[in-house]
Amino acid sequence: QERRIESGGGSVQTGEPLRLSCAASERTFRAYAMAWFRAAPGKDREFVAAITRTNNTEYSHSVRGRFTIARDNAESAVKLHLNNLKPEDTGTYYCATLLNRSPCLTDYRQYVYWGQGTQVTVSS
Repeated sequence: QERRIESGGGSVQTGEPLRLSCAASERTFRAYAMAWFRAAPGKDREFVAAITRTNNTEYSHSVRGRFTIARDNAESAVKLHLNNLKPEDTGTYYCATLLNRSPCLTDYRQYVYWGQGTQVTVSS
């Protein structure tokens, strides 16, 4: 079964950067879109950012201007650059695939092939 493999999490101080990577098979890398979600303890899964196969991007309000999502065609991977991190960014970050075209990129119920997640911890 297809799964995503996330990497790059860690523990940092407020304001420091991190870069996350999500590896996919070449076949599913060409699906309609891939996205990052995150889950903090005791909270629902939250949309972070998405990128379509034509490089259209969408970000949540809380990360817009600080995070950047990008496709790495050579690695069949989707990167998430996290800049100016804040304690409220702490959580487990997951990537997933949206197979078919959809007007809504933020609904996690449409996504498949979830990874195990990578932990991001930001301390003040």
